[in-house]
Parts: sequence; C-alpha cells; structure tokens
Amino acid sequence: MKRILPFALVAALASPGATSTAAQAQEDRISLVVNAVQIFGTVDPAKVNDYTEYMAIVNLYDALTTVDPQGNVVPQLAESWQISEDSKTYTFTLKEGATFQDGSPVEAKDVVWSLRRLLALNEGPSYLFSGLVEPESIKALDARTVEITLNRVYAPFISVTPLILVVNSDLVAAQDDGEWGENYLAENPAGAGPYRLTAWTRGAQMTMERYEDYHMGWPKERPIDELRFVVTRDEATVKALATKGELGMSSQYQSNETYEAIEKLENYKIIAADTATAFYIKLNNQVPPTDDVHIRRAIAYAIDYETVRDVIYPGGVLKGPLAPVFADAHLDSLPEPEFNLEKAREEVAKSKYAGEEPIKLTHAYVAKTAFEEEIGLLLKSTLETIGFEVELQPEPWNRITELASAVETTPDSTQVFYGPTYPSPDSVFYVQYHSKAKGTWSSMEWVMDPQIDALIDASREETDPEARNAIYKEIQQKLHDRQSDVFLLTQKKRFAASQCLQGYAWVPMQSWDTDFSRFWWDCEN
Repeated sequence: MKRILPFALVAALASPGATSTAAQAQEDRISLVVNAVQIFGTVDPAKVNDYTEYMAIVNLYDALTTVDPQGNVVPQLAESWQISEDSKTYTFTLKEGATFQDGSPVEAKDVVWSLRRLLALNEGPSYLFSGLVEPESIKALDARTVEITLNRVYAPFISVTPLILVVNSDLVAAQDDGEWGENYLAENPAGAGPYRLTAWTRGAQMTMERYEDYHMGWPKERPIDELRFVVTRDEATVKALATKGELGMSSQYQSNETYEAIEKLENYKIIAADTATAFYIKLNNQVPPTDDVHIRRAIAYAIDYETVRDVIYPGGVLKGPLAPVFADAHLDSLPEPEFNLEKAREEVAKSKYAGEEPIKLTHAYVAKTAFEEEIGLLLKSTLETIGFEVELQPEPWNRITELASAVETTPDSTQVFYGPTYPSPDSVFYVQYHSKAKGTWSSMEWVMDPQIDALIDASREETDPEARNAIYKEIQQKLHDRQSDVFLLTQKKRFAASQCLQGYAWVPMQSWDTDFSRFWWDCEN
C-alpha cells in the first residue's frame, strides 16, 4: 500500500528544521487539503450541477476541449476540429495516446456514447444539447474521428464542448448496470482526467490520487499527488486547519475576518482574482409581491451596495446581469445600482401592493454562511423602514436547489452566486433567463418573457460576433428595465492558500480554475 503523506507533514517539512528522512518523504508525495463548503452530490458527469460537483468532475474527467485562463477553448481529448461551411457539422480528431484511468484508449465510440448518454438522461448540462443535436447525428467515423451535426446553427457550440466529458463506455458496459450505468457512475468515475477517486464520505470529504499516465502530462517538478477535499462551512474549523498548517487551500466563500486571520499566519497567502461570476439577489418574477416590477425596483433601491461591496463581501460593481469581464458584449451604458430609500418608497407607492403594508417578503440564503447572513440582515433592516415585513430563510444549499424546482416554492428573493458554466455570455443569458432553463437554482427569477427568449435564441444563431454582441446588449437592457434581479456585485474570488501552492489562474468557466493538474508545489519561489 502506498503511504499517504498528510498535508500537515508536508507543511512542516517545508520549514528549515525538517530532518533528512522527512525531506525524502516530502519529495515522494504532496497531499493537499482543500476546503469546500457544499457537499459533492454526485460524480456522474451527466448529472453535475453546482460548483463543488464541477470541481470534482474537472479533476476526474477530461472533455473534448478545455478552457485556458484567457477564456480560449483549447484542445484536450480532441487535438483539432473542423466546422462545415453551413456551421452545423463539427468534426473532431481525437488525440493519439490518451487513455482512461484503467489504461484503455480513449476512442471516438466513447465520445459518441457519452454525449448520447447525456441526452438520454436529460440532467446536468444536457439542456445545452437537447433539441440541438439528435443521438443519431453523433457519429464515430473511425477510432479517432467524431462527427457531430447540429439541427440548426448554434454559434457558441465550441464554447460548450468542454462539457462533453468523455466516459469509458467499455468499463461501464462491464458493470451490468443498465444501458447508461447510472448507479455505477454516481459513485465510480470512469474518465480520462488527471486524478482518480480513492475515497468519498458524502457530506464530509473526498480524496483523489494523481493518475501518473495522464495524457496531458505533469510538466512541473512537484505536481499535487493527492487531493483531500474537506467539506465544512464552519469558518472556525477552516482557521483551525490553517493554524495547524494543515490547510492547503480554502473555499472561495470565507468571510473577510477569516481571510484576514489566515493571511497573518506564517506560510499563508491570499489568492485573489477578478471574475465573471456575479452575485445576485434573484427575485421570483412570477409570485407576489415580486411579480410587480415596482416592488423589484424598490428592493433594488433598498440595498446599500457600497457596504456590501466594500465591507461585507468585497467585489466589483455589477450594473446588470453580465459581468464586465465580457468586455465586447457588456452594456457599459447601464447605470450603477443606487442605494436610495426615497426612490424605493416611490416605487412601492407605484406598485399594486401599495396600501397593503406590511408587504411580506421571504429572503433566502445559504445557511451558516456569515456574509450572506449579514447581507440578509442589512436588507431586512432597510426594507422594514419602507413598509416590508421580511422573513429571513437560511437553508442548506441542497434545499435551495430543491425549492428552485417549482415557481411556487422558489422564495421571493434568494442570494445566489452564478458564474458561467462555459466561456460565453450565452451561459449567463440562456442558463438564467431563457424559459427552457426554468426550474434550476440558476434560473430562480422565473423571467418567462417571450421577447427575452426570442433575443436569446437569435443570439445563439448569429455567427457574426459584432451582431451577436449587439443582441447581448439588448438582452441586458431589457433585463435591467424589468429589474429581473438585484445586481449586487461581481465576485473577486479569494482563496486562503499555502505559500507553497503555485499555479492558480482564474478561468471563465465554473470550477475550471480548480483543475489541480495545473497546480504545483514550490516553497522556494
């Protein structure tokens, strides 16, 4: 049995007093403790939904393509691709020599089976492909060539190919678990990614081990050999791990106090990056009282944005649904959100609920998340000065995702972070605001607006980038005018991490920045 070196020992070995025997052990293995605040619900690539599940998947599986820190879609299991003149047929040539973690070759049949499985199960990222490609239009032309023919032009198609995560179809077939191996793949990865799953205790921790024959290689001298994900929202536990030298990297959802406390510790640093992730208060556009645009505007005017951005959870200005990182598509002319209680009162007076004070409002946020609780209390205190009665509703994240499945159970207002699940503004607009994407935590606004649906559909068919960006700007204006959400801030992603951990770079795709094959260990530089 291979000996697993705890991260605490690795950290100790980085100190000048390490013994020669320990130094040799350090050279053998790097084990990294990574904090996550949500449970890993599944490791099935056809069923993943949130940031922790994608964080697992990006380390266990590889796709046809991946995304670099500049937002470019680059080869992964596919070494190249061609697009037909009518922009409907995509032909991918697979990389020679890529293997699954059992050593068998990655072949075109595996890509075909994986995408057909995604369509058949109709979960996770399937909504990006359903109605766009039919199972019979996905073909293996030979062992290394895959052809995918779309039903219609979808301009951002290449940007969603990092979600065509390739499963070892022969391995699944050998499990005698039905056509699609749902039970097996829920707990047993069958991918070609950089790490293997070695242990998993639901709700507590997950451990992965480096796959030495990973097709992308391990170019750095000291790659991360083992990942130990520890699931906790208790910030005292996170600080205690750091104090003992056991924390490799925190989650991105700590309070200012926790970041500041860890940064003061020897051998720790704060990694920070501006992102395309936006922090919203999602307003249910279909139920009282937030079915009234004037109530939605009143809530937006009642937010003290500067206190939220500068004190409670530092971030950038968010004018509308799209973060300014998407510079060419961003509508710069939108005004900054304004904290103005007088205007809030005027909007209440214009609403159909005027005279019915107190206007009852539910406000949900993730339980045991200190900064979200602070924001909820701040919102409650201001709204109740202008005629609202606010019921704070802290819920576990998995409960919020359940509530989001139906318009009647979705709270009136909910704090939600949303980052692009693929590197295109289409991910922001379609996933959150198109009627076909309803019933998920991403789309708790329930906008259900035929005009916005039509604009999103038009943007997806427009192959000219300038014309497509013009449509994106029109979508932003319409969502701003109807106050679909409260646009709190753009996230400045922060992690508390060991000084020895190198290689982090933000990637404009959810959790792709935590592909740990891109990280390495270096205490000297």
